[in-house]
Amino acid sequence: AAVIGGVVLPEMGLVPSRVPLSILFNGGVLSVLMLAAPRLLVRMGGWHGLREHKDSPRRPVLIAGAGSAGQMILKEIMANPELGLRPVGFVDDDPTKQGLRIGNLPILGTLADAPDVIKQYRVAEVLIAMPRATGSAIRRVVQAALDAGAKTRTVPGLSEVLSGRVSVSTLRNVEIQDLLRREPIQTDLRQVAQLAHDHTVLVTGAGGSIGSELCRQISALGPAKVVMLGHGENPIFEILNELRKKHTGVDFVPVIADIRDIRRVREVFDTHRPFAVFHAAAHKHVPLMEGNVVEAVTNNVLGTKNIVDVSVDCGVQHFVFISTDKAVRPTNVMGASKRVAEHVVRRAALKHKTNFVA
Repeated sequence: AAVIGGVVLPEMGLVPSRVPLSILFNGGVLSVLMLAAPRLLVRMGGWHGLREHKDSPRRPVLIAGAGSAGQMILKEIMANPELGLRPVGFVDDDPTKQGLRIGNLPILGTLADAPDVIKQYRVAEVLIAMPRATGSAIRRVVQAALDAGAKTRTVPGLSEVLSGRVSVSTLRNVEIQDLLRREPIQTDLRQVAQLAHDHTVLVTGAGGSIGSELCRQISALGPAKVVMLGHGENPIFEILNELRKKHTGVDFVPVIADIRDIRRVREVFDTHRPFAVFHAAAHKHVPLMEGNVVEAVTNNVLGTKNIVDVSVDCGVQHFVFISTDKAVRPTNVMGASKRVAEHVVRRAALKHKTNFVA
């Protein structure tokens, strides 16, 4: 415009003289202001609305990941102040981003700094925007948030980031596959149902963390009876009440017994004649078993042998022994005891040609 007004128009005789430079300069500045002002006002208005919006409580949030997904999340928050979110900054492991500001938000440190950042800024929620991060990195962020009492949500996946569909509305709670960063293994429940449907199933260690979950899963497969055998009365009482409310058509039988007492074990098996047995009873605390070797051996090894021998005598069709990864090249008492118990089950399977597995 300055070239046209100052040179072209006078040369063409369309104006009587050259336009003064002050007019050209002022006109240029005004043109820039007119073009840039609306964009600046929108941007400033977005931040002002984000800070001053009072229709909903403003929760301080930390964005883990300053890449494309994190920036999309930030833009979404800025454009929607009614979400009631107040981003305090990013954490990112990229060394080239440290000390920078993205979208007027600072990079507050690396993922390792997340615990301190969460506490310093009193973060209420961590938004994980790292679709390519490893499972260990996700676990560190989730653990830091849990330790500080903050919630966590994550972007759904890399495809959403690439397609530009990432928004706060698509954020979801962190799931187990996010921590593993692999597809979860899908169990063929139809085959498992053959072990339980319309049959009597016995679960040892039914009050423990693994045994109680086995009872929950088995109860959903329509067994005729679930015998819940455990040594602690309170855990058995709790899982019994829980399952009786959910599965009214299943006969739940609580049994308080010690698997080291073979007479009591035989009495239980003779009474209920289970079709399938899930053996989860065990001492599994590694440090405690180092100082209680006798308990580890008598419970994990001799107790397993009792359950296996009685299962063979009572004609149990399927036996599943719940072992541990610590039984692989064991370096502690607990792992060694479970390794020996695996051999007990294997020996019975080979000797009696039964469906006994560990």
